[in-house]
Amino acid sequence: MGVGLAITGGVAYLIGRSQARLHALFEGNGRMVIIVALVVELLLVGSLVTLVRHMDLFETALIFVAYSALNGLTLSFIFAAFTTKSIFATLLVTAAMFGALALLGYTTNADLTSWGSFLFMALVGQVIGVFVNIFWLNDTLYWVTTATGVIIFSAYTAYDVQKLKRYEPPPGSGDAVVQKDAIVGALALYLDFVNLFLYLLRIFGRRK
Repeated sequence: MGVGLAITGGVAYLIGRSQARLHALFEGNGRMVIIVALVVELLLVGSLVTLVRHMDLFETALIFVAYSALNGLTLSFIFAAFTTKSIFATLLVTAAMFGALALLGYTTNADLTSWGSFLFMALVGQVIGVFVNIFWLNDTLYWVTTATGVIIFSAYTAYDVQKLKRYEPPPGSGDAVVQKDAIVGALALYLDFVNLFLYLLRIFGRRK
């Protein structure tokens, strides 16, 4: 997870700190690169989750690294929209929240398994709400989806950490299976962190 976040942050920073690179990506024909990158990201995540049993360890790690790099490219836009100071301040807030929620998920005696179905349904509703507001541009819906996004991915963080804590290898599996499952688990936590950061950035980010 840490490696993935470092790759994403590094790529986003290298692109985002250059106005020429940002214009090349988000203006004119460069937009097609972003669209292709987003489609490839979805394909990479889908293949990593569904086809991991048919990959070797190197392929699994490579897909995770490639996804992290592509995500850094698509997220570089935040440097065009928000001040660098507010981005790093929000990153610190996210890290603190994520750490506290991860500790909660790891130490709580409550069984969070029952959260899974509810969180998935909430996430589907969240995605629909965000998509609708791309066209509607309603301020109230914007802040509702911001608040619910923070809540959903906060809950997912605790849920995923407890799920990983209770992980047991499939019967008869070897070390490679465990290591590949660890990468899939890292992806889940990576997605929790990145989404939590993006929703918090809506709150704490200062626009240029």
